Amino acid sequence: MRLHEWIHHHAGRSPGRVAIRFPGRDLDYAALAKLVDRYAAGLAAAGVGRGGCVAFLGLNSPDEIALLFACARRGAMFMPLNWRLAVPEHRQILADCPPSVLFVEPPFLEHAQALRASLRDAAAVALGEAPQGWLGGDEFLSRAGGADARAPGSRGAFEPATDPDPRAPLLVCYTSGSTGKPKGVVLTQDAIAWNALNSAAMHELTEDDRILTTLPLFHVGGLNNQTTPALRMGCTVVLHPKFDVEATFDAIERERITLTVLVPAQLDAMLAHPRWQSADFSSLRMITTGSMIVPERLIRAVHARGVPLVQVYGATETCPIAACQKAQDAYRKAGSAGRPAAHCELRIVDDTGRDVAPGATGEILVRGPNVMSGYWNAPQATAAVLVNGWFHTGDMGHFDDEGFLYVDGRRKEMIISGGENIYPAEIENLLMESPDIAEASVVGWPDERWGEIVVAVVAPQPGRRPTEADVLGRLEGRIARFKHPKQVVFVEALPKTALGKVRRDEVRRLVGGNAVTG
Repeated sequence: MRLHEWIHHHAGRSPGRVAIRFPGRDLDYAALAKLVDRYAAGLAAAGVGRGGCVAFLGLNSPDEIALLFACARRGAMFMPLNWRLAVPEHRQILADCPPSVLFVEPPFLEHAQALRASLRDAAAVALGEAPQGWLGGDEFLSRAGGADARAPGSRGAFEPATDPDPRAPLLVCYTSGSTGKPKGVVLTQDAIAWNALNSAAMHELTEDDRILTTLPLFHVGGLNNQTTPALRMGCTVVLHPKFDVEATFDAIERERITLTVLVPAQLDAMLAHPRWQSADFSSLRMITTGSMIVPERLIRAVHARGVPLVQVYGATETCPIAACQKAQDAYRKAGSAGRPAAHCELRIVDDTGRDVAPGATGEILVRGPNVMSGYWNAPQATAAVLVNGWFHTGDMGHFDDEGFLYVDGRRKEMIISGGENIYPAEIENLLMESPDIAEASVVGWPDERWGEIVVAVVAPQPGRRPTEADVLGRLEGRIARFKHPKQVVFVEALPKTALGKVRRDEVRRLVGGNAVTG
């Protein structure tokens, strides 16, 4: 079953089953299939087919999901835009991959007006009241014609001109650009389908599962960790426009959520809320989390509530599931990213490309049908990371004796001080155990004597005022002296991406604003 057929398949089998529960708007599978048909017909009328691109700027919504499947049906590409980016950043993306149609939600219309000059001949569609010169969402959908009369589960009056190629590009997600110019990761229909199988195996998904999605759908973590796999399996997705702590607690309790993805920043916000200890989590089979490193204190806190916290490892380039835990391994392998996903292979290699022994650190390589086809319009960047079928992640990690993966940090983040390799994550984990520290990031800083020195950037917990000696004291006797930071920089909060990942380039700029000596 191809990706564009998922929704219609379930509309035929269970038309009344709720596919998406959204504030003020529930869609069963029959209604979602009809919405996909109408968007596909509108795209056809706009001349969008194979090779065309459709962009979306807005918070999470059923329309965003319907557009993804409509693009799959048309053989077109869907490009969800990060609504947190500034106008110049969006201009750069739109210039790199010009869309044929841009859909914009009402809160972002003023922002999008500043982008009109970047759209060239693209149609601009406002999902709400349309400004002058824009199409309204209802006007766009009115192009669906006879698709409204389609019986649930049938293919409807509208048909794509050609059967979509499963190897055709479908999703274009731009990386955050934390290490340079943003790159458009191109994921095919096949990649998303295989990733759904990885997720189904990891979570043991059934149609009875109720998925809560609070992460932004412009990231593969929000879109593909559970959301698209859930729709592949016929589950109900409870979709929130964006993350809100109270709404998350409410949904888990009232909707009897069985699965959700919460990144460390979200878990931190929930742990700080008074409802954490008393909330009813009895319906949860597990909580999935993903980040470079998940602090042990978060793992312990979730496990203390009787819920397995399972980790997933991957990247935008892997759709994202490359390695994952299962619920039965969450407690005994806390801190591990799990084993290779069901349809993935992993290797850990040294600088010469040779596999290393268990326990030895090397670069993590991934191979599988879920891996990207390449970076949009960037053949040299693609060739640098896709070598003989293996995606070179730039992440460093090691396997234990049972084949479980542990992520040690980024290759580019490795600090070489006095000829010794130092991985920031090891130091950060120890610092985060302190009750005085809310956040910590460790970076290298150039030094004439040592090559680089270690600097810790720390955000204290509210009301706490640790000194540099307090921070460094957490490391005494626990790691080698050469790994100890030479300086501690205190800040109110660390700069982060939309998914709560620390932006190390900005952390380094913070360090540069302070006097650093070896």
